[in-house]
Amino acid sequence: MKKAGVFLWVLLMLVPACRNRTSSHAVHPADTLSGGWEILFNGKDLSHWQALGLDSIPSVWWRVEEGTIHKVARNKVQPYPGGSLPPTCDLMTNDTYYDFELEFEWKIAPGSNSGIKYNVSEKMSKQYSGTHALGFEYQIIDDTGYPGPLSPLQHTAALYALVPPQEAEPQPAGEWNYGRILLRGNHGEHWLNGKKVLEYEMGTPRFDSLVAVSKYHKYPGFARHRSGHIVLQDHADDVWFRNLKIRRLQDHL
Repeated sequence: MKKAGVFLWVLLMLVPACRNRTSSHAVHPADTLSGGWEILFNGKDLSHWQALGLDSIPSVWWRVEEGTIHKVARNKVQPYPGGSLPPTCDLMTNDTYYDFELEFEWKIAPGSNSGIKYNVSEKMSKQYSGTHALGFEYQIIDDTGYPGPLSPLQHTAALYALVPPQEAEPQPAGEWNYGRILLRGNHGEHWLNGKKVLEYEMGTPRFDSLVAVSKYHKYPGFARHRSGHIVLQDHADDVWFRNLKIRRLQDHL
């Protein structure tokens, strides 16, 4: 009986240890929702995010305001003496995601441009772009008020520079839009305001040819599906994000 008791005690001690070792990501219970959803922004702080390529998030560019993440336009930030601006950076999730469903709301100032990037390699981004992400991009832009010409590959909800959206109907600048990105295996989808506006298949001749004629052709491995970060783009303009949540699809859908 003594040996059996010792064996049972050892077994009970090992169970939580094994559970910890097999967990690939730790999420605080307060940051989880039903159905496997994880909250990426709690409306109060940037605890799920970090600066890409910098030691800390520069508050002159990234602010939490009234339950939103606000990317501040560059013309609203006071330059240093001599005219230079504080260092800029994209905002990157602490964790990485392979197969996932991402939902978010966004609005943009008139004439502005931004995006949400995913499948982002931090190593590749730092190597080629420094503090700005290299990855697939869900385009966010004021289609009608942007001051320059736009191709279909630059319209709202496009897979930027690769796949144009079909029949996308964004709200006007200054109003909230609902976005959704799904990535599972080689299959990707972009949704805007409840409507699927594009889909694509990585690893196909068609997709490879789109990458080959895009600005991304010079980055080896760019189009490979990876466990990557979600990134909010630091562009020159005002943009706001809220209600960002994600779920890993290994055990869902």
